[in-house]
Amino acid sequence: MNEIETTSNEPYGSAEGKDLVSGRPVFPLKHHEPRRADIDPKAAKRAERQVSAMFAASSALLMAFVVAYVKVPSDSLVQIPGLGTVGTSQVLLGLCFGLGILLIGLGAIHWAKKLMTDVEVTQERHALTSTQEERDEVAAIVKRGAAESGFGQHKLIRRTLLGALALFPVPLVVLLRDLGPMPGTRLRSTIWTKNIHIVTDATYQKIKASDIPVGGLVNAVPANLLEIEEADGNINARGKASIILVRMDPSEIVSQQGDGWDYQGIVAYSKICTHVGCPISLYQQRTHHLLCPCHQSTFDLADSGNVVFGPAARRMPQLAITVDSEGFLVAQGDFEEPVGPSFWERG
Repeated sequence: MNEIETTSNEPYGSAEGKDLVSGRPVFPLKHHEPRRADIDPKAAKRAERQVSAMFAASSALLMAFVVAYVKVPSDSLVQIPGLGTVGTSQVLLGLCFGLGILLIGLGAIHWAKKLMTDVEVTQERHALTSTQEERDEVAAIVKRGAAESGFGQHKLIRRTLLGALALFPVPLVVLLRDLGPMPGTRLRSTIWTKNIHIVTDATYQKIKASDIPVGGLVNAVPANLLEIEEADGNINARGKASIILVRMDPSEIVSQQGDGWDYQGIVAYSKICTHVGCPISLYQQRTHHLLCPCHQSTFDLADSGNVVFGPAARRMPQLAITVDSEGFLVAQGDFEEPVGPSFWERG
């Protein structure tokens, strides 16, 4: 440390000294005054019990959260002045979880203020790079801090804190239940099946190949969509099953995702971008590129729907199509890969 020239021995803030090297004013530290818990074992023990009680109460509240989540009916209501009628379950869950977190924080603050060492220290500024000696010194300080915190000495605090922290994630895990059931195979399949007619998205009319000119685009869905929506209330079926039909000269088709998946140059692709799921129907006839309006991902429909630009990481899924005996377009089956944005378990 640099030497300090002081003008008096008065407490911190009342007298000013000068750094003999830089000449800048320096204020000496005030005399350290021990806390009551530092000199009175009974006060220290009382503070330890108070901190432990907060941690133990936090544990109890976090367990009460789980009990309230399981036992209190979701349709139960309670009248609260100023708020009106609210759900009993929501009130109990909010109080238990909020107070549980609060008590952990208050316990840690009370522990630091009453029991951890609070001696003031000074430290000279140094270069940003550390020498090995300095790193060793830091390691020693960390060890000394662990010893001075009393974590090893106050066993009751240590055990109750560890108990509260161990139970802290439990409400978060329980809340995962509200996300609904696991999707199973639903992310990998749609309502398209073999020989399902392809109909227009607006009028639900069957489509013949002759209805689509070269360069034309038609938004379409499966013919059984309305029936499934009415019977099962499946509002997600439309989003996954929506497709676009595009007709191009068969000689311009470079590749497809399966042999014979087009019909006389008519190809069918999912309408849902594989980036974040935006609907797409912006088609460039000359380049056969499909453009996503959200983040500018670009797909080449003449080349298996492969990505040619943008953030999308995988190609647009293609639907194999053909015609029935009357010449109406039908699907040959479902998509052979998941539609929409990628998800973590898709591979």
